[in-house]
Amino acid sequence: MQIFDSHTHLNDATFAGREDELIEHAHRLGVVRMANVGSNLALNQRAIELAHQYPGLVAIVGWHPEDADGYNLAAEALLRTQLQDEQVVALGEIGLDYHQTRVDRTTQQNVFRQQIRLAKELNLPISVHNRDAFEDTYRILREEHIETVGGIIHSFNGDVEWMQRFLDLGMMLSYSGVASFKKIKEVHEAVRQTPMERLLVETDAPYLAPEPLRGHENQPGYTLYTLEAIARYKDVDPDEIAAATFKNTNRIFRLED
Repeated sequence: MQIFDSHTHLNDATFAGREDELIEHAHRLGVVRMANVGSNLALNQRAIELAHQYPGLVAIVGWHPEDADGYNLAAEALLRTQLQDEQVVALGEIGLDYHQTRVDRTTQQNVFRQQIRLAKELNLPISVHNRDAFEDTYRILREEHIETVGGIIHSFNGDVEWMQRFLDLGMMLSYSGVASFKKIKEVHEAVRQTPMERLLVETDAPYLAPEPLRGHENQPGYTLYTLEAIARYKDVDPDEIAAATFKNTNRIFRLED
C-alpha cells in the first residue's frame, strides 16, 4: 500500500528537528509521499527546503487567510518566484477563514482572488482553506473560473450538497481526520458519495488527528487511519482507497505515479 498525504505541515515549528523521525514513521505506515503546505513567508520557505531535502516530499506555497494582511506586492513577487521552483506543485493554502480570525473578510477575499489569478497565470492548481465560509468560498471560486486550473478543497467537512457544488466546479475533495470522527454523520455521507476519482486523503498535521488518536498530536503517518475510516464508509478495501487517492493526488499535482 502506498499513501499520499495531500496536505501536511512538517514545516510547522512543532515538528522542528523531528522531521527524520516523522518521515520514517510515515513510511512504516505506508505514507510515502507528502505535500507540505505553507501559509506565510517563513512557512513557505521551509516547505520548499523540506521538499528539496527529502525524497517523496513536495511543497505547496501561498498565503493563508489568517496571514492575508501580510500579502503585499513584495510578498506576491516572492511567491511568484517560489511557485516556479521545481518542487512546488500548487498554490496554497489560500481561502477564507471566518472563525475568530483577526483579518477582516474583505482583505481575505481580495487576497484569495489575487492568489487564484496568480495560480491561473502560472497554470497551477490551488489548495483551499475554508472555515465557516462555504458560501463566499464557493462564490469566489465560481466567479474566478477555478475550473481552468482546478484544485483541492482541503479538509473538506461539508455535507452532500456542498460536496456536489464544489465537485461541479471541478474541485477535488481532500478528507482529513475529521472524516473519522464518529458523530459527524454529514461528512460520513459526503465521503460515501464522493466519486473515487475526486477523492484525496490528508492529515493537516499537527492538527486534526483521526480516530483512534483524536486529541493527540497528528502526524503524516496517521493518514492511514483516515484512509481506513473512508474505506469503511465506502465499504471497500483500504488498498483500493490508497491506490485511488495516490493516483488522484499525483494527477492534480501533475506528478508521475
